[in-house]
Formats: sequence, C-alpha cells, structure tokens
Amino acid sequence: MAVRLTEAPFNLNQEQVNWVEDTFRGLSMDEKIGQLLMPAAGYFTPEEMVHMAKDLKVAGMMIRTMPGESARQAFTAIQSMSTIPMLLAANLETGGIGAVAEGTIFSSPMGCAATGNPENGYRLGKISCKEAAAVGVNWGFAPVVDIDNSYRNPITNIRAFSSDTDEVIAYSKCYLKAAKEEGVIPTIKHFPGDGCDERDQHLLVSVNDRSAEEWYDSYGKIYETLIREGAPTIMVGHIAQPAVARDMNPDLSRKEAYLPASLSKTLVTGVLREKYHFNGVAITDSTLMVGYMQCMPRKQALAASIEAGIDMILFNRNLDEDYRYIKECIEEGILSKERVDEAVLRVLALKAMLQLPGKQLSNTLIPDTELKSIMKDSVTKEWCRELADRSVTLVKDNRNLLPLSPEKGKRIYLNVIENEVENQSPFAMDVKRRLEAEGFSVTLRDRKLDINTADMLQGIMNEDALRVMSEISASTDDFVSQYDMAMIVLNMETVSNATVVRVNWKVMFGLGNDIPWYAGEMPLVVVSTANPYHLLDIPMAHTYINAYTNTPEVLEALFDKLMGRSDFKGVSPVDAFCGHEDCAL
Repeated sequence: MAVRLTEAPFNLNQEQVNWVEDTFRGLSMDEKIGQLLMPAAGYFTPEEMVHMAKDLKVAGMMIRTMPGESARQAFTAIQSMSTIPMLLAANLETGGIGAVAEGTIFSSPMGCAATGNPENGYRLGKISCKEAAAVGVNWGFAPVVDIDNSYRNPITNIRAFSSDTDEVIAYSKCYLKAAKEEGVIPTIKHFPGDGCDERDQHLLVSVNDRSAEEWYDSYGKIYETLIREGAPTIMVGHIAQPAVARDMNPDLSRKEAYLPASLSKTLVTGVLREKYHFNGVAITDSTLMVGYMQCMPRKQALAASIEAGIDMILFNRNLDEDYRYIKECIEEGILSKERVDEAVLRVLALKAMLQLPGKQLSNTLIPDTELKSIMKDSVTKEWCRELADRSVTLVKDNRNLLPLSPEKGKRIYLNVIENEVENQSPFAMDVKRRLEAEGFSVTLRDRKLDINTADMLQGIMNEDALRVMSEISASTDDFVSQYDMAMIVLNMETVSNATVVRVNWKVMFGLGNDIPWYAGEMPLVVVSTANPYHLLDIPMAHTYINAYTNTPEVLEALFDKLMGRSDFKGVSPVDAFCGHEDCAL
C-alpha cells in the first residue's frame, strides 16, 4: 500500500515530505534494512553503540529503566553517531519509571480507571511522556488498549484499563492527547487484543477467541476509534484471532487462521491497513517471545512479518544475524523490495513527524533541562495523591469491620504475600510499621520455608519444619487466642512469562498458618495492591480491598481509608468477584 505522507497520522508538511523522500533516495538496501530494526539495550558499551549507529544504522532502540543521567549520556552519544536520527523507546505504561529510574510510578492503567475519571488517563500519559522525554525518549510503547476479559489471564490484568470497551477507549484517547503534547509518539497495543484466554504470548501463541462480530464490536471498535484519533503506531502481538481472519478470508487454512497477528497478512494488511485505513507504523511485539518463535524458522518469520504489513521488528536474538536473515530474504526473493521500501518510508515519516531532523540540526535531540526539576515535580506529586485517594476500592465489607481501630481489636496476625517469597521484605516491613503506627500490635509471618522432604522422611527436622509441624498440631484456641484479627496483604504484580497469577500458599502437607483456616474463628481483612482478582482464592475474606498499585501514595490513602479518615471512592473497572457468587459472601 502507498504511504500517505501528508495524511494522518503523519500529516507532514512539504519540508518534512522532502526530507523523507530525499533521505529515502539516499539509502542503500543495506541501510534500509537497518531502518527495519528496533533492538533492545539495557546497557551500552561504546563498541555496541558504534556498531548499531554506524555499521548497521538501525532505526532506533528500546531501553529498560535506567538512571536518568546514564540514559541521557548514552542517548547523546548514540544520536551523535547516527546519520539518521534515532527512535528511542521505552515502556511507558505506569509512569516515567518505565524509562528513568528516578521517574514516577503514577498508577497501573486499571488504577486510573478505578477513579472513574478519564482525566487520569491523560495524567498517566502526561507524567510518563514528560519524564521519559527529559532523557531523550521520543517513542512510548503505551497505552495498553487490551480489554481485561478474563480473570485467569496472567499478563493483561491491571495493565489494562478495564473490561469495558468504552472505558478503554476513553482513557486511551486521553493518554494519546497527553503524549502528543509532550512530543512523544504513543503506541497502542497489543493488536488484535489480549485479555481473552488464560495464556501469555511470551510463552506461546495466545488466542483472542471472540467471534468476528464480538471482536469488531470490542477490540475492533477500540482500534478503529483510536486510528481515527490519529494513533501513529500500533504494536502487533503474537496473538491469533481466527474468527476475524476467517471473516476476512474464508479460504484460509486452519494453520493460517491461527497465525499470530505478527505473522498474519490477513490481520495486519487486511484489517489494520485496508479495513481500518491505518497509515502509521506497525511494529511487532518482542520477537524473542515463544509466540513469535514457535511458528516457523526465524529467518522465514522475519520476512513473513514484513510481508504481512509490519514495518519494524522489535528485539533480536542476535542483531547481526537478524540483519543477515533479512538481507538474504531480499536477495532470495522471499521478501519483496517493495514491502521493504514501504516500511522504510513509514519509519522515516515517523521520524519526520517527531521533527527529529530539525532537532538533529539544532543539536536538541536530547534536552539539556535539569532532570530534578522534571522528575516528580509538585504537580505530579499532587496528581499521585489524588489518584491514590480516588482509586482504592472497597469490594466488600460483609461484617462491617471497617473502620479498623486498636480499640476494636489491637492484635493483628499479618501475612504479606509477594511474587518472591522473602521474610521481612521491605514492602512487608512497611505495612507492619504502618499498622504499628496506628496503634496495633502486629505479628508478621515469616513465609519462606526451608524444608527438605527427604530429610523429614528420615526423621531429620530443621527449624522451619519444626515450626510448621508445631502449627499443624496446635489447638485452635492456642492460635486464635493470640489475635483479634488477621490481615492478608497481597502484593503480587503482573509479570511476563508466567502461566498464572494466583496465591501460592507456603504450607506443609497442605497445612499450617499460612493458609486462612482461621477465617471462621476471627475477622479476616484482605488487601490487594496489584491483581484485583484474589477473591477467587480467598473468598472467605470478610473485608476485601483492591488498591491496584503499591506506591507510597496508594499505601497512605489505603491506611486513611482503613482507619476511617477517608471514604472509599474507587469503583472496580472489572468484576472483582470473578463471576463467582460465593466470592461475594
């Protein structure tokens, strides 16, 4: 398809068009290949920077969180080496922290939506892009526009705004507006949409299982709307959408219908380009994921992606190898020069849209502003406090336990459950200190168990084994008489390459005081600072609260609400009861 340089989302003026066309004409095929590649960089050596910028002439790179000055110095160096200014990207889903170690964690997207005010989608974009741009980032891989349709999905979860299509659109539009104001290109992701099944595309090709009609009315509506809003880039996931693929082309084989979108011409060219008239840049999600690698040999996959309508390849197993693979595919006729040219034109148009050529000439690709004046400024801090106050959500309080007070019950048995099992972690100790500051007497459980089953079978018992055996054999009164209430705090953040996000109890023979067997004996308050679906595993909680994000501001707001100093204002953007009536009891 022809690239429309003067039309949305690029909307280039004649000077910018001239730069794109002149630059394109001056590129050799080897240089064009470089413009298709977007490697990752977590640490920069001088040799790597020279190789990427001068030898391969890659389009840009994505970084993980780095100290601000380190990022700025590395970006300054590599931009100075590059003939064509680079795209510098970061994941900007929750705040500037996605790029800069000193940056803000504003909120998870779901925390924003829990406030009921799309203005917080704008603030998320504003903070994320402003702080990242301060070190030279010009491309943000956000907002996430997936729909959190399944409480079993291990990767979407709080990364999505909501389970409601219109809410996703409302918050995403506000994010796009803020990104544009800050001069950072936003990316809507992950087409054709995650959040349906219970699998993670990092580990396999996941499947968006909606019917074609359902998809057009939900995920399709989101993409069509945001494309019309001028979304400049779309990240294409390793997610299949067989119903839509077959609707577009009934003659597809089963294998073709279940190709991930990142390899599907039917979905990228057919749906995005032709049906929804997307004229911007399409980039793959990480091509290191199993969902990309499982389908065919990598060399073949790289060519298939670009032929499908993808313009840029994100990440490389080996950068030089991928460069060679693409070159060989062109020489062998597997990958057409026409598709390469079209992709390169779009990449150059994106750079012109960002005004990178002019900034390169004026030596302003990397701002020289004082980072301390931008990171976590007074407005940002106030927005964080307001967001926290309005997002924390009371899901149920069936025994009217709230507000808590030492007068009603001073002795608390506290169990803090996190992704990594660590006794007295900084987060757990922070929760304990906050409770003690309110006047409670707190016993914090040590969850990490070092139990050797083989030794136990021989009668050799270490300290942890003896402790849990003592718990198992103790009388009910022995335990319950020590406490007035129990509190479980779940700080289990969504991570990639996981098959489930569930509570993992640390027990022996399925027994011990880690599990809430005591819920029938004393009040049980449960708080989640991430995954909103933990009632599935702890339906016996008498009081359950979702906080969505574990920042200090959210913890401050949470304790104000627990103690009755502030009302709960959040409204759940998803079904926190997971469709199970017993979870509401």
